[in-house]
Amino acid sequence: MEIKTSESLGIVVRTKRKEDGLTLHDAAALCGVSHVFLSALENGKESVQLNKVLQVAACLGIEIHVNTRGWETKDDE
Repeated sequence: MEIKTSESLGIVVRTKRKEDGLTLHDAAALCGVSHVFLSALENGKESVQLNKVLQVAACLGIEIHVNTRGWETKDDE
């Protein structure tokens, strides 16, 4: 899925949490963040801390990949 907005990222996180059968409070505790933070993330709040977003994604098994246009790494050569 292509993520272009904070809202679309929130949808991914909420969907995965629910697929895993976790409540908001349980997922927050499991991931080491507050339920207020997780709720803000799931609701697309733009000012959430990136390090915590990555922490939640890793905890829930969500992989985040970055593709760039017009930029090659040594692995691409």
